[in-house]
Amino acid sequence: MKKHTFLVVAALLAAEAANFGAGIPEAHADRRQNSLANDVAVRHRRLLVRGRFELAPLFESTINADFRHIIGGGAKLEYHLGDMLSFGVVGVFGTALNTGLVKKIEPTLEDAADPATREPSRDEFMTRLNSMPIHGAGYVSITPWYGKLAAFSQAYLAFDFYFQAGVAYAQLKSDCPASVCNDPSPGMSSGPDGMTPPDNNPNNDDPLNSGSRLGLYIGGGIHVFMNDFIALDLTIRDYAFTDNPSGADFNANLAVTKDDARFMHHLFFGMGVSIMFPTTVKRTP
Repeated sequence: MKKHTFLVVAALLAAEAANFGAGIPEAHADRRQNSLANDVAVRHRRLLVRGRFELAPLFESTINADFRHIIGGGAKLEYHLGDMLSFGVVGVFGTALNTGLVKKIEPTLEDAADPATREPSRDEFMTRLNSMPIHGAGYVSITPWYGKLAAFSQAYLAFDFYFQAGVAYAQLKSDCPASVCNDPSPGMSSGPDGMTPPDNNPNNDDPLNSGSRLGLYIGGGIHVFMNDFIALDLTIRDYAFTDNPSGADFNANLAVTKDDARFMHHLFFGMGVSIMFPTTVKRTP
């Protein structure tokens, strides 16, 4: 009797298990999902740059100059196609200040030129240094990261990081007068028959470090948004092009030629205030 009862109970349990297993697919099919499963990650997100023009008055200063610091002001104009991609231009008018290296070298030089030595006079050294009255770039910008900054768990500021690449432009200028830079044929014989010994004094040659330059541009920076349309803009920019900032005989062949110019990186730190137009920000659904 006990054995018969055990078999009946076992049969009932097996039947219940079969019914439960058969109903699982139907239960999964009927299960309701929360609407957030197919929703966007962030609702009502502010589109701080998408579809907007950015105008940024700015200040720039060199951070790696050997002889002349270039400081100046200008502006950046940029159009943001989306949150990540934009294109723009930047232009700066600058003035030159002597670096600490120049201030150390100048007092050690003689007042008058001495052709018997290779050391330049004070005028030969100072007037050959070039400056950069104008520089700028046209570029494409990518903004891969954005988020929020929290200050003391009270103030929250939006930010984004961007990287730029494009074409650099610079206008260079040196002020070597004819009384100093007066060698018409640097490193060559000055006699009409070619028998006169070559001129081995590079200090009176034309420095060849004036004029327009084209090169490469790369940069990176951060926007810190004060509100929906104003942001603090901090940038490191590299304008790379051929230059000979000292205007001297760099390759030591006793003449200043185009070969003395080399491809150089001109690093600048920039700080500006970006204003977005239109000033009304768009939001996602």
